[in-house]
Amino acid sequence: METLKNIRIVLVEPEHPGNIGAVARAMANMGLSRLVLVAPLDFPSPVAIARASGAASILENATVVQTLDEALAECTMVVASTARARTVRWPAKSPEDAMRSLLRDEGRTSALVFGRESDGLTNAELDRCHVHARIPVAESFSSMNLGSAVSVMLYELRRQALAAAPEEVEPHDEGERVNGADMRHFLEHFRVVLKKVDPARAGLGKRHRVITRVFRRAPMLATEVHMLRGILSAIEAKIDAS
Repeated sequence: METLKNIRIVLVEPEHPGNIGAVARAMANMGLSRLVLVAPLDFPSPVAIARASGAASILENATVVQTLDEALAECTMVVASTARARTVRWPAKSPEDAMRSLLRDEGRTSALVFGRESDGLTNAELDRCHVHARIPVAESFSSMNLGSAVSVMLYELRRQALAAAPEEVEPHDEGERVNGADMRHFLEHFRVVLKKVDPARAGLGKRHRVITRVFRRAPMLATEVHMLRGILSAIEAKIDAS
């Protein structure tokens, strides 16, 4: 299905090769093929191949990188699946709403990110994503197997892709969306300038995370980020000259 071909599934530091295989099988079931593994503990593995049950080609073509930034460098829309509580609140969307965000970015490279089996994604990793999604599991037993979580999300993704009508898909903004690498450089630039503006004030980390949340809330155009970086550079030059 054309609407799914540019969506990559990213597993951050998966700990069990069997779960990697289960994810590959779920991807094949739902028509996705682009798997990215961030620093997997055990891969390649015959256990993963066995659990893939015929979807070994997805494992064979999987991309292995060492950092989440590498995995998301080309992505203009990133959805994180999480059950993690945050000190800086960032509302989590339902799987239905979150998958709609991925489908709106048709034609661009997007990613659906899942964390470690033991403790999920860190706050810093969540800050690299535009949308957070939470499966509404029972509070009395909220722990969910990685393969099961991927299956739920991808079912919802495929369901919407099959049912989508043209009027349900928002028109794309004019211009190219900023990719993950350029967005990361912009946010780092903002952090540097913020520190120069007010070096003595405490709480820089929390303030920067709030700024990150604001700019990640909706995908930005590359031209917008370029303009904002120009403003930051002008501010920085004034500070350095004073």
